[in-house]
Amino acid sequence: MSLIKFLSLMPLSTFGFDISTPSSNNGGSWFLLHSSIGISAMHMQILHNNKIIIFDRTDFGASNLSLPDGHCRSDPNDMALKVDCTAHSLLYDVLLNSIRPLMVQTDTWCSSGSVIADGTLIQTGGYNDGERVARTFTPCNDDQCDWKELPEYLSVRRWYASNQILPDGRIIVVGGRNAFSYEFFPKNTLNSTSQPNYYLNFLKDTRDPKEENNLYPFLHLLPDGNLFIFANKRSISFDYTQNRVVKEFPVIPGEDSRSYPSTGSSVMLPLRLTSGNQSQSPEVEILVCGGAPKGSYTKAERGTYISASKTCGRIKVTDPNPKWVMEQMPMPRVMSDMIILPTGDVLLINGASNGTAGWEDGRNPVLNPVLYRSYASDPSQRFWVLNPSRTPRMYHSGAVLVPDGRVIVGGSNPHRVYNFTAYPYPTELGLEAFSPPYLAPRYSYLRPSILSIETPQNVLLYRGSFSISLTLSLYRRTRGIEVMIMTPSFTTHSFAMNQRAVVLNVTSMAHLSLFAYKLVVSGPQTTAIAPPGYYMLFVVHAGTPSQGVWVKVQ
Repeated sequence: MSLIKFLSLMPLSTFGFDISTPSSNNGGSWFLLHSSIGISAMHMQILHNNKIIIFDRTDFGASNLSLPDGHCRSDPNDMALKVDCTAHSLLYDVLLNSIRPLMVQTDTWCSSGSVIADGTLIQTGGYNDGERVARTFTPCNDDQCDWKELPEYLSVRRWYASNQILPDGRIIVVGGRNAFSYEFFPKNTLNSTSQPNYYLNFLKDTRDPKEENNLYPFLHLLPDGNLFIFANKRSISFDYTQNRVVKEFPVIPGEDSRSYPSTGSSVMLPLRLTSGNQSQSPEVEILVCGGAPKGSYTKAERGTYISASKTCGRIKVTDPNPKWVMEQMPMPRVMSDMIILPTGDVLLINGASNGTAGWEDGRNPVLNPVLYRSYASDPSQRFWVLNPSRTPRMYHSGAVLVPDGRVIVGGSNPHRVYNFTAYPYPTELGLEAFSPPYLAPRYSYLRPSILSIETPQNVLLYRGSFSISLTLSLYRRTRGIEVMIMTPSFTTHSFAMNQRAVVLNVTSMAHLSLFAYKLVVSGPQTTAIAPPGYYMLFVVHAGTPSQGVWVKVQ
C-alpha cells in the first residue's frame, strides 16, 4: 500500500489533547501592545480584515484620542460634553499594531452587536440618545470607512441586551434593562402583520428585585435552530419563530447568580462534526463559569465585597434528561471572559474574585488566566492556572481571539467617568496580547502551516467538501490532526456574543512530500450548525494550531 493511501485511511484522533503537562515555564506569555490606545476597550469585535473595532461610551467625557483633521462630535443630548473633539471608538490593526480613530455619534454604553454574512458589524442599542439606535460598520481597505447610524431603528430601549446571529442571517436582539422582549435586525418590512418586538416572560421571571441579575443573557444558537437562553440561574430552549419555550432545563445548582451584575460567562463548547457524528444534531454542551452569590451587588454597593463564585456548570442539552455537572475553578471569578481557543479549550481571563460588576463594585483582580481543558476525561484535571498579567482587568474589560492564535485584552474602567488616578483600579487604556501555551516556541515543530484552501475565494459550501494544502515538520500520528472554524465574536461585559466553534470532518489526509500534506474536509451541513458568514479556519495538530485563515461559509 502506498504511503498516500495508508495515511488517507488511518483514523484521525479526537480533539482537545494537552500540549504538555502544566508547568510554570509553559503558562503562556503576555506582551504590551500599547500603554494607551486613548479609549477603554468596553466593546471589542474582530473583523475579517484582521482589524478590531473597539469602543466605549460617549458620555465618559473627553478621551485621550483626538478625532482626525479637527473633527468634533456635536450632540446636544450628550450627558458629558455637548461638543467633543475626541474619539470614543477606534480601529486596531492586528498586523500593523496601529490604531485609527472613528466617529460614533450617539451613546454606545453597554450595547450589543453581531457580524452579518457580508462582514458588516451590526451594533445595537446603548444609553440615552443611543438606546434605540442601530449602527453599522462595514470593513474597508482604504481607511475611509466609519460608523453609520440608523436612529430609532429599535422598537424599545436595548441597554444591556444580547445578540445572536441566526441561520437565516438575521440578528435576534434579546432583553435589556426593563426590556422583557426580543426583536430582529433587519425588520420584516414585507410582512405588515409582523410585530416590532415579542414579549418573553422568561426575562421578567428571571429578574431579581433590586439586583436584576438577568441582564446580558447568554445566547447560544443550537444546531436544531432553537435558541439556548440563560439568565440568572435558569435556562431554556426557545423557538423564536413561534415565540414559545420548547424546553426548560434544570436550574443550575448553588446560590450563585450568573448574569449581570453578578456577572459570570458562558460558551457553547465546540460542535463536533467528525467521523461518526455528521448528523444535523451533533452533541451540544453549554459551559457557564463564575458569577456571584445573590445579594452580592447590594452588599458591594454598601462597601462589602463578598467572594465570587468558584464554580462552573456544564450541561449536555442534547441529552434526553440533561443535568448540570458542577466543577470547581482554582479561584473565585466574577466579570471574567470566556474565549474558545482553536484547540477547543476555553480561556478564562480578566475579572475579580470579590464583588460584582458595577461602579466601584469589584475588588481583588484575578490576574491569572485559567485554561479549561474541555476534553479532559477527569474533571479535576481540566483547570490549568496560567501566567499572570500585571494589569487588573475589572469592570468594562474585554478579550477577543485573533487569527494568529493570540488573545487581545483591553479595557477596565469601573468608574462613572475616566479616572486615571483612582485607587486601586484607575481607568485602563492599555492593550495587551496573551499568547496561550500552544504559541510557545517549543511547539513550533508541531505547528501546521496552511499553504492554501482549495476552494474559490476561500468559500466553504454547505454540504460541500474542500481541500487544504499544508506543511508540517513532524507529523505525530497518535495525536492527530483536525480542522476548526470559529466565528468572530463581539465581546462586552464578559460575554462573547455569537462565539461559535465547529470541528469539521476530515475525510482523508494524504502525504504528498517530505513536509507537504493535503486534507479533504467536509463543510458544515446546515445554517443552524454554522450560520452564513466569515470564520477563522485553523488546522490543529497535536494540540498546536496553525495560523488562522479567513473563510466564508455560504
